Amino acid sequence: MPRVTSTAFVAARRGLPRDLNRQIVLNLVRARQPLSRADLARLMATRRGAVSLIVNDLITEGLLFEGATGESARGRKPTFLYIDSRKRCVLAVDMRATRTSIMVTDLLGEPTIAISSFPTEIEPGRFVRKLAARLRRALDEHGKGAHCEGVGIVVPGMVDRAGARVVFAPRLGWRDVPLRDSLQALLDIPVYIENSGRACALAQLWASHEAGLDADTAYVSVSDGLGVGVVVRGELLRGRHNVAGEFGHVPINVDGPACACGATGCWEAYVSNLSTLSRYFGREISPRKPIPAELSRFTVDDLIARARSGDGKAIAALQATAHYLGLGLASLVNAIDPMRIHLSGEIISAWDLIETTVRQALLSRALAPAAAAEIEILPIPSQDYPRLRGAAALVAAPIFGKSMVA
Repeated sequence: MPRVTSTAFVAARRGLPRDLNRQIVLNLVRARQPLSRADLARLMATRRGAVSLIVNDLITEGLLFEGATGESARGRKPTFLYIDSRKRCVLAVDMRATRTSIMVTDLLGEPTIAISSFPTEIEPGRFVRKLAARLRRALDEHGKGAHCEGVGIVVPGMVDRAGARVVFAPRLGWRDVPLRDSLQALLDIPVYIENSGRACALAQLWASHEAGLDADTAYVSVSDGLGVGVVVRGELLRGRHNVAGEFGHVPINVDGPACACGATGCWEAYVSNLSTLSRYFGREISPRKPIPAELSRFTVDDLIARARSGDGKAIAALQATAHYLGLGLASLVNAIDPMRIHLSGEIISAWDLIETTVRQALLSRALAPAAAAEIEILPIPSQDYPRLRGAAALVAAPIFGKSMVA
């Protein structure tokens, strides 16, 4: 029997049913647009008149608009409804230790102009000033007159519960940096920040329209570091201090290679892009020091290309990373027993080369191999820009969100 606590819900107000129905309408249109009022009434099992009242309010507020009319076998032709992003946009930022990317999206997280990027400034003040200038330029390119709902930033580190400060970003060397307020003061636009893995998990949850939304899932982002986001019963797992799910810093071997966090042998230290490149070049490239100039222009994408052309060293480097990726996934599986795991990052473009190794390593360490074998592992292509979509979801998802009620 579900346990009800005195803190997990808000008291029902007189207008709460209407508020919830507004969210239902918005999410149905978001997931299935175009929809007519009659479609909404049927899906919600309610009267068309009641739906029309809500729709009219949402049109007045600029969240929905009426588009083309459809065909009808009898009676009035239906008018289709759409999410109104014509004069609204979101700024999405993917901050990494080496490079920062910017994407302007509509309210559905779809890009509206070309993605831009620039080298990441490690000094916080310079980074904020440079990012603010780049974001203003992106808004100008998007078009004058558009209302920006906010800036979403995914960062390679831990963020405080309020979403205001970067508590610790190992690869950047940042501790307790007030990123949100510093940027907000320069832009006068709401700013939302979150750990990259957690933001990607949120975006995946928000974008899912299929059944099984209450299932336990995990998102693993392999890049300069390793980000993990966990969803339990349809809710993003945060923990008391918003640091839950930091599986990237669970040790595989305490005597292993140095990790950017200051410890040794973390899962991240075995599977990050830097660790894969270290294996290929046969030399340890420390995540705590600048990458040597002669190696800085060689990427995991370059390594994958060499592996596909038959380079034995490149193949061996990929397979070693795949093995450690599977071992870490086993810890994740043993801890939360998810229904599915989403994987993203540059190395995932070689999924056809590494999948077997990843799955074998996972099963070798899973406490319940038969159950682990049933878990879906779904690679997310890099061209889907999962981290940037995660950043956009930080801003857009709350518009479509709902309160917990009892």
